[in-house]
Amino acid sequence: MKRVITLVILVLAFAVACAKKPPATAGAQPAPPSTTSAPPATPPPPPARTAERIEDAVPVPSIGEDNISNRSLEDLNRDSPFKPAFFGLDSAELDDAGRAVVAGNVDIMKKYPSWIVTVEGHCDERGSAEYNLALGDRRALAARTYLISLGIPADRLRTISYGKEFPFDAAHTESAYKANRRAHFMVTAK
Repeated sequence: MKRVITLVILVLAFAVACAKKPPATAGAQPAPPSTTSAPPATPPPPPARTAERIEDAVPVPSIGEDNISNRSLEDLNRDSPFKPAFFGLDSAELDDAGRAVVAGNVDIMKKYPSWIVTVEGHCDERGSAEYNLALGDRRALAARTYLISLGIPADRLRTISYGKEFPFDAAHTESAYKANRRAHFMVTAK
């Protein structure tokens, strides 16, 4: 009888030890940079602004300059002046087109210095939920880092990852996947 009880206790201890651990939170921030006196790395300059096919495929309505400051956050974000920055498959690096988009968003943020902006990281539907949350986080942080390098104060920026939860295009095609791999910019306070 003692052997049966010991065996049951061992099986239960093994099951508890092997239980699935909860995924890491998507909003974790990286460790602060070291405080050495090395000069900061200079970011690459923004490339010349060019339209990319993916940007043309995703509607980004423009809003009039005359009443932008009087609009509610809901209206402002629905007709957002910001463009999304797109990423390659399994990538969190901004390419030339992505840096050009972020540089354009910097111009808008400099016009409205009281705005607080949340950079949302998004992915296409392929991959696990955990992988896409982590990739979305890296995408949001890449866009945030570039915004800061172009002069936007860090305290005006927030990041969040939605992984594959809010696609621009719900189709299961390569063009839809390209539209969904993005950093999306939302005004969260003005």
